[in-house]
Amino acid sequence: MKKLIAALAASTLLSVSLAQAQEVTIRVAYENNPGEPVDQVMHYWKDMLEERSNGEIALELFPSSQLGSKSDVTDQAVMGLNVITITDVGFLADYEPDLGVLFGPYLSDDPAKLLAIYDGEWFAAEAEKLRNDHGIRVVIPNLLYGVRHLISTRPVRTPEDLAGLKVRVPNNLMQIRAFEAMGATPTPMPLGEVYTALTQGVIDAVENPIAVLHGQKFHEEAKYLTLMGYLTNTAMFVGGEAFFSTLSPEHLQLVLDTGYEAGLYSQKLVTELDNQMIEEMKAAGVEVIEVDTAPFQALTAPVYSQFPEWSEGLYERIQAELQ
Repeated sequence: MKKLIAALAASTLLSVSLAQAQEVTIRVAYENNPGEPVDQVMHYWKDMLEERSNGEIALELFPSSQLGSKSDVTDQAVMGLNVITITDVGFLADYEPDLGVLFGPYLSDDPAKLLAIYDGEWFAAEAEKLRNDHGIRVVIPNLLYGVRHLISTRPVRTPEDLAGLKVRVPNNLMQIRAFEAMGATPTPMPLGEVYTALTQGVIDAVENPIAVLHGQKFHEEAKYLTLMGYLTNTAMFVGGEAFFSTLSPEHLQLVLDTGYEAGLYSQKLVTELDNQMIEEMKAAGVEVIEVDTAPFQALTAPVYSQFPEWSEGLYERIQAELQ
């Protein structure tokens, strides 16, 4: 009994010691499965942040939509919970419409030029609006999610092949309109529901970067991969200003600095893995279709005129920055 009491006391002391050492805990939510590039980047960030903070800041990772959709988690963050989630400007355009321009079809085929905008004055001002007007804090601004292609149950070689094709898209207006312009039937749904929808024939196709198409194993049900490259997808992690305003200046800066370094790591990792994953899908029986993107781009060009809520001259300003 004395040994048991001593063991319990030691365990209690250890728990108290760990709680004191880890002054800040942040839950990190994302839709991607373990092993996908986003998950690898988050583990890289977790280890780096805990080391740099001497164990004072701990990240708890929740892959595979464990905490719900990005919309649900964003709401939780704004309410003040210690959680951040992966998102993008397509989703955040619901809060600040001008951000949506960065998620437009065929905006740029150079990720470096697109990511440079996130380091510039225009995006800094937009991030300030998110924080002040909506309580959303951008934590990692520079994640490279990948170039978005299409995997489908029937081959797509020209825009005509998209006619009537039910394509899963995220629930944001820009991507919905882009696929409508190309002649498909966009079907918004959370990523966590897509595999089942594909197996049941609710949808015929999925658009996403190679790493996500591969990591979610969509190629088990859809055997045609069309390299249409309609969107260079940058991403970010956001949390609630209500929580981040409670951190000490030192802890906040550590989170932001290491988060940015994790974003740089993502840019390197995604580029390296795409070709490898394409070869693995080929080995699993997937036909890889390279297409002339010009006809697809021509159909999507009018989409940029369908957002009257954008600031005047916004598209032209972004194009100038991309040159």
